[in-house]
Amino acid sequence: MSYHYGYMIESMVSILLLLTILYCVKLNRQLRMLKADEQSMRSTISELVTATDIAERAIGGLKSAMHEAEQPLAARLESAERVSVNIERQIAAGEELLARFARLVAAARHSELAPAEQAPAPDARSVAAAAEAFAARARARLNGLAA
Repeated sequence: MSYHYGYMIESMVSILLLLTILYCVKLNRQLRMLKADEQSMRSTISELVTATDIAERAIGGLKSAMHEAEQPLAARLESAERVSVNIERQIAAGEELLARFARLVAAARHSELAPAEQAPAPDARSVAAAAEAFAARARARLNGLAA
C-alpha cells in the first residue's frame, strides 16, 4: 500500500507540474502578445508624432499665407474706406447743389410772374430732372478733366 500512496503522490505532483508547464506556456504566449502590442503601440505613437509634426508645419504655412493675404486686403480696405468717404462728400455736395438749384429755379419763376399772379410751388420732379441733367454734365466734364 505504501507503493500506492507514493505512486498517487507522484502522479499528483506530475499532474501539477504538467498544469504548471501549461500555465507557463499560456503566460509565455500572453507575454509575446504584449510585446507585439508594445511594438505596434510604439509604431502608432511614432506615426502620431510624425503626423503632429506635419500638422504643425501645415499650420505654420497657413499662418504665413494668412499674413501674406492680410496685407493686400488691409490696403484694399483702406482704399475702399477712402473712396467711401469721398463718395459721401460728393453726395453731400450734390445735395447742396440740388438745393441751390431748387432755390434758384423757384426764385427765377417767382421773378418772372407778375405780382398779381402767384406761382405754384415748383414741381419737384422737374427740379430733380434738371438737377440730374446738370449733375450728369458736371460728371462728364470731370471725367473729361480726369482723363
